[in-house]
Amino acid sequence: VKNLTVTRLCNRQVITAVNDSFPGPSLRVREGDKLIIHVFNMSPYKITIHWHGVSQLMSAWSDGPEMITQCAIRPGNNYTYRYRITKQEGTLLWHAHSSFLRATVHGAIIIHPRARHSYPFPKPYREVPILLGEWWNANVVDVENQALALGIGPNISNAFTINGWPGDLYPCSQNQMYKHRVEQGKTYLLRIINAAVNSHLFYKIANHNMTVVAVDARYTNPYVTDIVVISPGQTVDVLLTADQPVGSYYMTANNYASGSGTAVGVPFNPTTTRGVIIYQGASSSTTPLMPVVPAFNDTPTAHKFFTELTSL
Repeated sequence: VKNLTVTRLCNRQVITAVNDSFPGPSLRVREGDKLIIHVFNMSPYKITIHWHGVSQLMSAWSDGPEMITQCAIRPGNNYTYRYRITKQEGTLLWHAHSSFLRATVHGAIIIHPRARHSYPFPKPYREVPILLGEWWNANVVDVENQALALGIGPNISNAFTINGWPGDLYPCSQNQMYKHRVEQGKTYLLRIINAAVNSHLFYKIANHNMTVVAVDARYTNPYVTDIVVISPGQTVDVLLTADQPVGSYYMTANNYASGSGTAVGVPFNPTTTRGVIIYQGASSSTTPLMPVVPAFNDTPTAHKFFTELTSL
Protein backbone atom coordinates (compact mmCIF):
# COMPACT_ATOMS: atom_id res chain seq x y z
CA VAL A 1 0.00 0.00 0.00
CA LYS A 2 1.63 3.23 -1.09
CA ASN A 3 1.22 6.52 -2.93
CA LEU A 4 0.34 6.46 -6.62
CA THR A 5 0.07 9.47 -8.93
CA VAL A 6 -2.80 9.30 -11.42
CA THR A 7 -4.54 11.72 -13.77
CA ARG A 8 -8.32 12.10 -13.61
CA LEU A 9 -10.71 14.97 -14.45
CA CYS A 10 -7.91 17.29 -15.68
CA ASN A 11 -5.87 16.81 -12.48
CA ARG A 12 -2.77 14.91 -11.48
CA GLN A 13 -3.42 13.58 -8.00
CA VAL A 14 -1.63 11.43 -5.45
CA ILE A 15 -3.82 8.62 -4.16
CA THR A 16 -3.27 5.67 -1.85
CA ALA A 17 -3.29 2.43 -3.86
CA VAL A 18 -2.33 -1.24 -3.70
CA ASN A 19 0.31 -2.78 -6.00
CA ASP A 20 0.46 0.42 -8.07
CA SER A 21 -3.04 -0.12 -9.45
CA PHE A 22 -6.44 1.55 -9.15
CA PRO A 23 -8.61 -0.37 -8.51
CA GLY A 24 -6.34 -2.81 -6.73
CA PRO A 25 -5.68 -6.42 -7.78
CA SER A 26 -8.41 -9.04 -7.83
CA LEU A 27 -7.99 -12.00 -5.49
CA ARG A 28 -9.01 -15.14 -7.39
CA VAL A 29 -9.61 -18.08 -5.07
CA ARG A 30 -11.67 -21.25 -4.69
CA GLU A 31 -14.19 -22.05 -1.99
CA GLY A 32 -12.31 -23.78 0.81
CA ASP A 33 -9.00 -22.03 0.13
CA LYS A 34 -6.99 -20.59 3.00
CA LEU A 35 -5.70 -17.11 2.21
CA ILE A 36 -2.47 -15.72 3.65
CA ILE A 37 -2.12 -12.05 2.69
CA HIS A 38 0.87 -9.94 3.66
CA VAL A 39 0.07 -6.21 3.75
CA PHE A 40 3.03 -3.81 3.76
CA ASN A 41 2.03 -0.24 4.56
CA MET A 42 4.30 2.13 2.64
CA SER A 43 1.71 4.91 2.64
CA PRO A 44 1.77 7.97 4.93
CA TYR A 45 -1.45 6.82 6.66
CA LYS A 46 -2.28 4.13 9.16
CA ILE A 47 -4.47 1.54 7.49
CA THR A 48 -6.29 -1.77 7.79
CA ILE A 49 -7.76 -4.00 5.09
CA HIS A 50 -11.27 -5.41 5.50
CA TRP A 51 -12.43 -8.49 3.56
CA HIS A 52 -15.98 -7.31 3.05
CA GLY A 53 -18.54 -10.10 3.32
CA VAL A 54 -16.11 -12.92 4.16
CA SER A 55 -17.69 -15.00 6.93
CA GLN A 56 -14.40 -15.19 8.92
CA LEU A 57 -15.36 -18.43 10.68
CA MET A 58 -12.83 -18.85 13.52
CA SER A 59 -10.73 -15.98 12.10
CA ALA A 60 -12.42 -12.80 13.34
CA TRP A 61 -9.01 -11.33 14.15
CA SER A 62 -8.39 -11.12 10.39
CA ASP A 63 -11.59 -9.24 9.59
CA GLY A 64 -9.85 -5.87 9.44
CA PRO A 65 -12.04 -3.06 10.89
CA GLU A 66 -9.68 -0.59 12.56
CA MET A 67 -9.88 -0.59 16.39
CA ILE A 68 -12.57 -3.30 16.28
CA THR A 69 -10.57 -6.43 15.48
CA GLN A 70 -7.09 -4.93 15.12
CA CYS A 71 -4.97 -1.85 15.57
CA ALA A 72 -4.13 -0.08 12.34
CA ILE A 73 -0.97 -0.95 10.43
CA ARG A 74 1.26 2.07 10.94
CA PRO A 75 3.35 3.53 8.10
CA GLY A 76 6.44 1.42 7.57
CA ASN A 77 4.91 -1.64 9.23
CA ASN A 78 3.22 -4.80 7.97
CA TYR A 79 0.56 -7.28 9.02
CA THR A 80 -0.46 -10.74 7.81
CA TYR A 81 -4.12 -11.73 7.42
CA ARG A 82 -5.02 -15.43 7.52
CA TYR A 83 -8.51 -16.77 6.87
CA ARG A 84 -10.40 -19.44 4.97
CA ILE A 85 -13.23 -18.98 2.47
CA THR A 86 -15.97 -21.35 3.68
CA LYS A 87 -19.34 -22.04 2.04
CA GLN A 88 -19.23 -18.88 -0.06
CA GLU A 89 -19.03 -18.64 -3.86
CA GLY A 90 -19.32 -15.62 -6.07
CA THR A 91 -17.98 -12.11 -5.62
CA LEU A 92 -16.96 -10.06 -2.59
CA LEU A 93 -14.56 -7.16 -2.17
CA TRP A 94 -11.65 -6.06 -0.06
CA HIS A 95 -11.09 -2.43 0.90
CA ALA A 96 -9.36 -0.18 3.39
CA HIS A 97 -11.17 0.20 6.69
CA SER A 98 -9.47 3.37 7.88
CA SER A 99 -10.80 6.84 7.11
CA PHE A 100 -12.00 7.37 3.51
CA LEU A 101 -9.05 5.44 2.12
CA ARG A 102 -11.44 2.80 0.80
CA ALA A 103 -12.24 5.26 -2.01
CA THR A 104 -9.03 4.18 -3.76
CA VAL A 105 -7.86 1.13 -1.76
CA HIS A 106 -10.19 -1.62 -2.94
CA GLY A 107 -10.47 -4.62 -5.22
CA ALA A 108 -12.45 -7.76 -6.00
CA ILE A 109 -12.50 -11.10 -4.22
CA ILE A 110 -13.56 -13.67 -6.84
CA ILE A 111 -14.52 -17.02 -5.30
CA HIS A 112 -14.75 -19.92 -7.74
CA PRO A 113 -16.27 -23.31 -6.85
CA ARG A 114 -13.93 -26.02 -5.60
CA ALA A 115 -12.09 -28.07 -8.21
CA ARG A 116 -14.44 -30.43 -10.11
CA HIS A 117 -17.44 -28.43 -8.88
CA SER A 118 -19.44 -26.22 -11.23
CA TYR A 119 -21.61 -23.13 -11.22
CA PRO A 120 -25.39 -23.66 -10.85
CA PHE A 121 -25.75 -21.99 -14.27
CA PRO A 122 -24.11 -22.52 -17.69
CA LYS A 123 -20.41 -21.74 -17.64
CA PRO A 124 -19.82 -18.26 -19.10
CA TYR A 125 -17.39 -17.57 -21.92
CA ARG A 126 -15.52 -14.95 -19.86
CA GLU A 127 -15.71 -13.40 -16.38
CA VAL A 128 -15.42 -9.62 -16.05
CA PRO A 129 -15.06 -7.65 -12.79
CA ILE A 130 -16.99 -4.35 -12.90
CA LEU A 131 -15.97 -2.13 -9.98
CA LEU A 132 -18.11 0.97 -9.53
CA GLY A 133 -16.45 3.73 -7.51
CA GLU A 134 -16.39 7.38 -6.51
CA TRP A 135 -13.72 9.94 -7.26
CA TRP A 136 -12.84 13.16 -5.44
CA ASN A 137 -10.62 15.93 -6.81
CA ALA A 138 -9.11 16.05 -3.35
CA ASN A 139 -7.25 13.98 -0.81
CA VAL A 140 -9.99 11.70 0.55
CA VAL A 141 -8.52 11.77 4.07
CA ASP A 142 -8.82 15.58 4.01
CA VAL A 143 -12.44 15.25 2.82
CA GLU A 144 -13.35 13.19 5.86
CA ASN A 145 -11.35 15.30 8.30
CA GLN A 146 -13.07 18.46 7.05
CA ALA A 147 -16.48 16.87 7.56
CA LEU A 148 -15.59 15.81 11.10
CA ALA A 149 -14.21 19.25 11.93
CA LEU A 150 -17.32 21.05 10.65
CA GLY A 151 -19.82 18.50 11.94
CA ILE A 152 -21.47 18.13 8.52
CA GLY A 153 -21.59 15.52 5.78
CA PRO A 154 -18.52 15.16 3.57
CA ASN A 155 -18.23 17.02 0.30
CA ILE A 156 -19.87 15.00 -2.46
CA SER A 157 -17.65 13.21 -4.96
CA ASN A 158 -16.76 14.79 -8.29
CA ALA A 159 -17.37 11.69 -10.39
CA PHE A 160 -18.34 8.06 -10.41
CA THR A 161 -16.04 5.53 -12.02
CA ILE A 162 -16.16 2.13 -13.75
CA ASN A 163 -13.00 0.12 -13.12
CA GLY A 164 -11.25 3.33 -12.13
CA TRP A 165 -12.26 5.39 -15.17
CA PRO A 166 -14.81 8.24 -15.04
CA GLY A 167 -16.04 8.03 -18.65
CA ASP A 168 -16.51 10.60 -21.36
CA LEU A 169 -19.27 12.68 -19.76
CA TYR A 170 -16.72 14.26 -17.40
CA PRO A 171 -14.10 16.96 -18.21
CA CYS A 172 -10.84 15.74 -19.79
CA SER A 173 -12.15 12.17 -19.80
CA GLN A 174 -12.79 11.44 -23.47
CA ASN A 175 -10.06 8.79 -23.39
CA GLN A 176 -10.63 7.77 -19.77
CA MET A 177 -13.48 5.33 -20.23
CA TYR A 178 -13.66 1.63 -19.47
CA LYS A 179 -14.14 -0.46 -22.62
CA HIS A 180 -14.99 -4.15 -22.82
CA ARG A 181 -14.99 -6.08 -26.08
CA VAL A 182 -17.41 -8.96 -26.58
CA GLU A 183 -18.12 -11.60 -29.22
CA GLN A 184 -21.66 -11.80 -30.53
CA GLY A 185 -23.52 -14.79 -29.11
CA LYS A 186 -21.17 -15.31 -26.17
CA THR A 187 -22.28 -15.07 -22.52
CA TYR A 188 -20.21 -13.16 -19.96
CA LEU A 189 -20.34 -13.21 -16.17
CA LEU A 190 -20.16 -9.63 -14.93
CA ARG A 191 -19.05 -9.45 -11.31
CA ILE A 192 -20.45 -6.05 -10.34
CA ILE A 193 -19.09 -4.45 -7.17
CA ASN A 194 -20.15 -1.16 -5.62
CA ALA A 195 -16.89 0.15 -4.16
CA ALA A 196 -18.27 3.70 -3.82
CA VAL A 197 -17.91 5.28 -0.38
CA ASN A 198 -21.44 6.58 0.14
CA SER A 199 -23.57 6.12 -2.97
CA HIS A 200 -26.17 3.56 -3.98
CA LEU A 201 -25.99 3.12 -7.74
CA PHE A 202 -28.12 2.14 -10.72
CA TYR A 203 -26.24 0.14 -13.39
CA LYS A 204 -27.52 -0.37 -16.94
CA ILE A 205 -26.30 -1.50 -20.36
CA ALA A 206 -28.08 -0.14 -23.42
CA ASN A 207 -30.44 -2.63 -25.13
CA HIS A 208 -29.26 -5.57 -22.99
CA ASN A 209 -30.90 -7.62 -20.27
CA MET A 210 -28.90 -9.20 -17.48
CA THR A 211 -29.64 -12.34 -15.46
CA VAL A 212 -28.79 -12.02 -11.78
CA VAL A 213 -27.29 -15.29 -10.50
CA ALA A 214 -25.62 -14.27 -7.22
CA VAL A 215 -25.56 -11.50 -4.63
CA ASP A 216 -22.83 -11.09 -1.99
CA ALA A 217 -21.31 -14.52 -2.70
CA ARG A 218 -24.65 -16.33 -2.41
CA TYR A 219 -26.42 -17.82 -5.42
CA THR A 220 -29.88 -16.54 -6.33
CA ASN A 221 -32.64 -17.94 -8.45
CA PRO A 222 -32.00 -16.51 -11.94
CA TYR A 223 -33.67 -13.12 -12.26
CA VAL A 224 -33.83 -11.30 -15.61
CA THR A 225 -33.60 -7.51 -15.39
CA ASP A 226 -32.49 -4.56 -17.48
CA ILE A 227 -31.10 -2.74 -14.43
CA VAL A 228 -29.07 -3.52 -11.32
CA VAL A 229 -29.39 -1.51 -8.11
CA ILE A 230 -26.40 -1.93 -5.85
CA SER A 231 -25.51 -0.51 -2.43
CA PRO A 232 -22.02 0.40 -1.17
CA GLY A 233 -20.13 -2.78 -0.36
CA GLN A 234 -22.65 -4.98 -2.17
CA THR A 235 -21.89 -7.28 -5.11
CA VAL A 236 -24.19 -8.60 -7.84
CA ASP A 237 -23.18 -11.30 -10.35
CA VAL A 238 -25.05 -11.19 -13.66
CA LEU A 239 -24.93 -13.14 -16.90
CA LEU A 240 -24.79 -10.90 -19.97
CA THR A 241 -25.37 -12.44 -23.40
CA ALA A 242 -24.08 -10.45 -26.35
CA ASP A 243 -27.29 -10.99 -28.30
CA GLN A 244 -27.70 -7.59 -29.96
CA PRO A 245 -26.64 -6.43 -33.44
CA VAL A 246 -22.91 -5.80 -33.82
CA GLY A 247 -22.21 -2.33 -32.51
CA SER A 248 -21.30 -0.40 -29.38
CA TYR A 249 -23.45 0.02 -26.27
CA TYR A 250 -22.87 2.29 -23.29
CA MET A 251 -23.00 0.95 -19.74
CA THR A 252 -23.88 3.54 -17.11
CA ALA A 253 -23.90 4.03 -13.36
CA ASN A 254 -25.67 6.87 -11.58
CA ASN A 255 -26.81 7.71 -8.07
CA TYR A 256 -29.91 6.31 -6.39
CA ALA A 257 -30.50 8.92 -3.68
CA SER A 258 -34.16 8.73 -2.64
CA GLY A 259 -33.60 10.87 0.46
CA SER A 260 -32.09 13.72 -1.53
CA GLY A 261 -33.28 16.56 -3.72
CA THR A 262 -34.24 20.17 -3.27
CA ALA A 263 -37.17 19.38 -0.99
CA VAL A 264 -35.02 17.43 1.44
CA GLY A 265 -31.78 19.33 1.04
CA VAL A 266 -29.39 16.38 1.26
CA PRO A 267 -26.64 16.91 -1.35
CA PHE A 268 -25.68 14.08 -3.69
CA ASN A 269 -23.63 13.56 -6.81
CA PRO A 270 -26.06 13.85 -9.78
CA THR A 271 -23.56 12.81 -12.47
CA THR A 272 -23.40 9.66 -14.60
CA THR A 273 -20.35 7.57 -15.39
CA ARG A 274 -20.27 5.40 -18.44
CA GLY A 275 -18.17 2.74 -20.09
CA VAL A 276 -18.82 0.93 -23.33
CA ILE A 277 -19.46 -2.62 -24.56
CA ILE A 278 -17.95 -3.04 -28.04
CA TYR A 279 -18.91 -6.01 -30.20
CA GLN A 280 -16.17 -7.66 -32.22
CA GLY A 281 -16.40 -6.30 -35.74
CA ALA A 282 -18.07 -3.03 -34.74
CA SER A 283 -16.97 0.06 -36.62
CA SER A 284 -14.81 2.44 -34.58
CA SER A 285 -16.84 5.35 -35.98
CA THR A 286 -20.14 4.02 -34.60
CA THR A 287 -21.68 6.13 -31.85
CA PRO A 288 -22.59 3.83 -28.94
CA LEU A 289 -26.24 3.51 -27.97
CA MET A 290 -27.12 5.13 -24.64
CA PRO A 291 -29.51 3.52 -22.13
CA VAL A 292 -32.32 5.47 -20.50
CA VAL A 293 -30.82 6.46 -17.15
CA PRO A 294 -33.25 6.26 -14.22
CA ALA A 295 -34.02 9.32 -12.10
CA PHE A 296 -32.06 9.59 -8.85
CA ASN A 297 -35.26 9.05 -6.82
CA ASP A 298 -36.69 6.15 -8.83
CA THR A 299 -37.67 4.11 -5.78
CA PRO A 300 -40.18 1.86 -7.63
CA THR A 301 -37.35 0.55 -9.84
CA ALA A 302 -35.07 0.02 -6.84
CA HIS A 303 -37.83 -1.64 -4.84
CA LYS A 304 -38.67 -4.00 -7.70
CA PHE A 305 -35.05 -5.05 -8.11
CA PHE A 306 -34.44 -5.78 -4.43
CA THR A 307 -37.74 -7.55 -3.81
CA GLU A 308 -37.37 -9.85 -6.82
CA LEU A 309 -34.15 -11.36 -5.47
CA THR A 310 -34.62 -14.83 -3.96
CA SER A 311 -32.07 -17.31 -2.67
CA LEU A 312 -31.24 -20.41 -4.66
